[in-house]
Amino acid sequence: MSDNKTGLDQVTLAAGDKNIVLPVLHPTLGAPCIDIAKVPKETGCFTYDAGFTATASCKSAITYIDGDAGVLLYRGYPIEQLAEKSSFLEVAYLLMNGELPTTGEFEKFEHEVTHHTMMHEAFKSFLGGFRHDAHPMAMLTGMLGSLASFYHNDLDLEDPEQRRMTAIRLIAKVPTIAAACYRHSIGWPIRYPRNNLEYTTRFLHMLKEVPSEPLELSPVAAKAMDLLFILHADHEQNASTSTVRLVGSTGANPYVSVAAGVAALWGPAHGGANEAVLKMLAEIGRPENVKSAIDKAKDKESGFRLMGFGHRVYKNYDPRAALVRKMTHEVLGQLGVSDPLLDVAMKLEEAALQDEYFVQRKLYPNVDFYSGIIYKALGIPVEMFTVMFAIARTAGWVSHWLEQQEDPENKIGRPRQIYTGSANRDYVGIDKR
Repeated sequence: MSDNKTGLDQVTLAAGDKNIVLPVLHPTLGAPCIDIAKVPKETGCFTYDAGFTATASCKSAITYIDGDAGVLLYRGYPIEQLAEKSSFLEVAYLLMNGELPTTGEFEKFEHEVTHHTMMHEAFKSFLGGFRHDAHPMAMLTGMLGSLASFYHNDLDLEDPEQRRMTAIRLIAKVPTIAAACYRHSIGWPIRYPRNNLEYTTRFLHMLKEVPSEPLELSPVAAKAMDLLFILHADHEQNASTSTVRLVGSTGANPYVSVAAGVAALWGPAHGGANEAVLKMLAEIGRPENVKSAIDKAKDKESGFRLMGFGHRVYKNYDPRAALVRKMTHEVLGQLGVSDPLLDVAMKLEEAALQDEYFVQRKLYPNVDFYSGIIYKALGIPVEMFTVMFAIARTAGWVSHWLEQQEDPENKIGRPRQIYTGSANRDYVGIDKR
């Protein structure tokens, strides 16, 4: 079989006076991959790829990205169609199961998720052990890791039904835990999930409702949240998903695997980018300062960079950004929010899209830029931005974990290294050093 782009079904590696023939693997979509598994045995050498940016770590049927064309597919469905016609919970089912559900399948799935949203009451004591000013992501990481202690009798990883139910529990409970973490950080009583509400609306009520009065929630708030959850549900083998798979490859339970994914997501180069966007906007301060900020961003000596612009994978407009940009303007219009930082963001967006420097380098506003603006407009505090990301990405994490458990080629992750330390040397006593 030959790839249409390259015409290759094998490549030859010259190693000294020896030629090694390596097979070329052909995905459904995307670039072919050279199978290098036998290189160490045949040559005595390992391969080096800093950050694994040119190495496929697994085979997956969940998400496909074409960064040059600006394409994102969940199980083959374009993100644009899912964003327009689907819901987050239906997308979660799709990611987990590979197909869109029938009416009956979705009703069963929604019922299962809805009726696994409660936390064990002992969680409240555990939550109380965190400092009142602890970051919600720190609390979320710890709370998710503790789930394994509550469900240790339901962790037979050889049982497909127990694996599926674990995925359901995580999708159901992460919003409950996330809302509880936030309310603990501000001294509010925990709100229990209301089963008469759908997924994103239920989360917003747990997050913001107070016992003294009902929450008046704009329909656009739940709509915007659902869209952001869809757009953040999965994104191929990113740092946090790769972390979940790496931890899962050891046979560790899915609760700690996902907790590890949350920890990876917290990094400012990954899920923390939308927090960085708001800090940048605060630094710019006022719309009239945007021009000078643009000029500083072009000056490599200034040390200032525009956060929320460009993407590691997309060299075209991020398809998620195009969708959330439209929702951003809808949210700001319907809610009538007046916020100087939002004015700065809109001015910055306009200036960057018209500046030849950014256009030539394809530094378009990305999904992090717009999601931070929407969350701020909805009254979500900045320290919760990455938590929102984690709630959505849980659907992708559990889907990759489920896929990994069924992969006959799954083996424990064990990257190699290039050793740059000292060569062999003899110990010298402390009195002679």
